[in-house]
Amino acid sequence: MQPRNPWQAMARPGYLLSPWPWRSAGYLLTGVVTGVLVLVGLVTSVAVGGVLALALVGLPLLCAAALAGVPVARLERLRLRLVDRDPAYDLHRPPAAPGLRAWLTTRVRERATWRELGHALLCAGLLWPVDALALTVALLLPLGTAATPLLMATAGDGREAKVLKLWTVTTWPTAFGVAVLGLLLTALGAYLLGVAAGARAGLTRLLIAPRDGDLGARVVELARSRVRLVDAFEAERRRIERDLHDGAQQRLVALTMTLGLARLDAPPGPLADQLAKAHEEAGKALQELRELVHGIHPKVLADYGLEAAVADAADRSAVPVDVELELPGRLPRAVEAAAYFVVCEALANVAKHSGARRARVSGGHRGGRLFLEVSDDGRGGARAGAGVGAGAGPEAGAGSGLVGLADRVSVLDGRLSLSSPAGGPTLLRVEIPCAPCELTDPSA
Repeated sequence: MQPRNPWQAMARPGYLLSPWPWRSAGYLLTGVVTGVLVLVGLVTSVAVGGVLALALVGLPLLCAAALAGVPVARLERLRLRLVDRDPAYDLHRPPAAPGLRAWLTTRVRERATWRELGHALLCAGLLWPVDALALTVALLLPLGTAATPLLMATAGDGREAKVLKLWTVTTWPTAFGVAVLGLLLTALGAYLLGVAAGARAGLTRLLIAPRDGDLGARVVELARSRVRLVDAFEAERRRIERDLHDGAQQRLVALTMTLGLARLDAPPGPLADQLAKAHEEAGKALQELRELVHGIHPKVLADYGLEAAVADAADRSAVPVDVELELPGRLPRAVEAAAYFVVCEALANVAKHSGARRARVSGGHRGGRLFLEVSDDGRGGARAGAGVGAGAGPEAGAGSGLVGLADRVSVLDGRLSLSSPAGGPTLLRVEIPCAPCELTDPSA
């Protein structure tokens, strides 16, 4: 396996002949240049911006100084490639809208922005002098010592040479001995360069691209993608419901009416019997299609909201259901859909497995959360792994409950809990964080 950084490379015997010492030297050298430029830029921006702040002209410069860590961190992530093969991810979120204002608002609110500003200040004030010192001690001084014979032959006219301007060498054997010492120090300095570059890269990654931050960013993006998939899924359900309701269902209604009129006009006989049979089958197909459309996404939910949809589901339940649900208005579509289908699945389990005489749906919106409870007076014994719903009963088979709906609730940062002791009662509770909203286009 190829080494990922100088520290891993130094553990191998071929380090001195590998590119890693030179990569480390290049990383430290570019760090010196970057640090000096950042120092000059920050001092200039703050000084000029502070002088012109009274005239409001300097405010953009002060703002630029506060956000200087963003471009510096981007450059640092590029420089990290010299000594760290692991990718350094950008932890910034994309702005919610295009434009400079949205970009500035997003960046100011992010913790990563201020971590990067701290890194930029550290780079300008401390890190680049340390890089320069490491280069001097590990590279320049050993090379200067190794070049003693060359200095004696050129600048010293073959008679003497100054070694690091500290002592004088007057004989060739001494000069070559010092050169050998310089080569040994250069080899030792190569390891020192690796240590310095590895430590510098580790600190940089800790401040602007931590590995746990990479994982956290990917987890956050995964959660966002799950929410986007749920939204897309609900939009597709609504589109299919509209297409079936406005297309196939209307054609079946027209066909049923046509068959009914033809049945009235037909004289008694075999033809009338066939028309009656066709009319009955068309009516059954229409009823099945209506139930299918309602199961995909009920129109009452899209048009009138969760309260009306829950009341409609209670009216269609085989077990009498009391509804006590009060909401301040419409909720986000994904929240309404998740809550509605949880209630429907719970009521279906009540009818199928609980043996209950009566059920109850209650809830409301408090403290920025939607609360829903579905309870029944059945036999209890529901199991979360098999029937995660009210009234699932001990005989409910695997997959018969609300496992999939619990996943949907979790995507919305909600919680679904079940209490169902043997003998009952069974209580299913759902909490979903949300805020009321105005939906101007219910069909969208």
